[in-house]
Amino acid sequence: MKWIRRALRVLLLLALLIALYVGGTLLIGTLSDYQPDAVEPLVPFRESEITIHSDSTFTALIWNIGYGGLGRESDFFFDNGRYLTSGGHDVRPPREVVRKNVEGIVQTIRTHAVDYYLLQEVDRHSRRSFFTNEFEAIAEVLPGYAAFFATNYRVWRMPLPLAEPWNAYGRVESGLATYLKVQPYESFRYQLPGNFSWPTRIFQLDRCVSLHRIRTRFGPDLVVMNIHHSAYDDGELKQQQNDFLRKLAIGEYERGSFVLIGGDWNQCPPGFPFDRFMPGRTQGYTQLNLPADFMPEGWQWVYDPDTPTNRKVREPYVPDSTFVTLIDFYLLSPNLEALEVRTIDLDFEYSDHQPVWLKARVVVREE
Repeated sequence: MKWIRRALRVLLLLALLIALYVGGTLLIGTLSDYQPDAVEPLVPFRESEITIHSDSTFTALIWNIGYGGLGRESDFFFDNGRYLTSGGHDVRPPREVVRKNVEGIVQTIRTHAVDYYLLQEVDRHSRRSFFTNEFEAIAEVLPGYAAFFATNYRVWRMPLPLAEPWNAYGRVESGLATYLKVQPYESFRYQLPGNFSWPTRIFQLDRCVSLHRIRTRFGPDLVVMNIHHSAYDDGELKQQQNDFLRKLAIGEYERGSFVLIGGDWNQCPPGFPFDRFMPGRTQGYTQLNLPADFMPEGWQWVYDPDTPTNRKVREPYVPDSTFVTLIDFYLLSPNLEALEVRTIDLDFEYSDHQPVWLKARVVVREE
């Protein structure tokens, strides 16, 4: 009987430790929950000496860089539906893989010069990327560019997988990085509506829009918006975010501005078949589309229909086997015209997304 009492005491002690761990994690997570204001001014990390956008044409590049941790080798535990254990899938990649990815990302940006870079999932101080300051590393290869960071993911400790506390995802500070050749006269972080219920929300992203107003020689402002919509939801959060972004964009256009929006929508463009690149081979995936009537007439969805921008990370990337789709693209107001767009095909070497390059021009109508 003594061994039974001892076993019960051990089990009770173990249960108490688990309860303390889970309870402590929830308490600290709740107390440290990042709760930004609805609108916050963004302070530049660095300013540009150019204050007027003077060219009728301009270039841009959007890219979700996957925090340097989702290159072709990755099979992410969360995409595999793992919450209690990692099941042998990646929680974090090895340090040398992060280094390889970050170096490749920086080199790609260095060799594709544009006027405006709109990047997502850029880490500043996260365990998953070994606390590499990716925002500053990219800023270093873009001398003279204004640089802004809008936080959309700040957690003291993301505890998943729950049954592997020694292997937990850990601290995250990440967000939207925007680098602009022309200095904005105003820059704001707009909090997007909608979130998961407690306690999930304290460990999830606080999605936002990074908005920048730039003076032009044509009179109207050029308004650049960097976005990253919700993933892992049933579409309800995306709908709220879509409605907010629609009102924001139309409001800026009605003020007379040229409006450029780009980023990771986590949705396909209106009417675009989500399985276009792998018809009939969806592997259980699906992807929502933005509604065909999402924007008024004249607004333009701009993307390269022949090259995927996103691959799924249930397994390391295998060409023609891993499911790929298109969820990274631009939205242009009626007073802008897209001249050329192409996805830079890196074969998903450094991220689970691919960069999309754009050349556009302003359309100035005579009164």
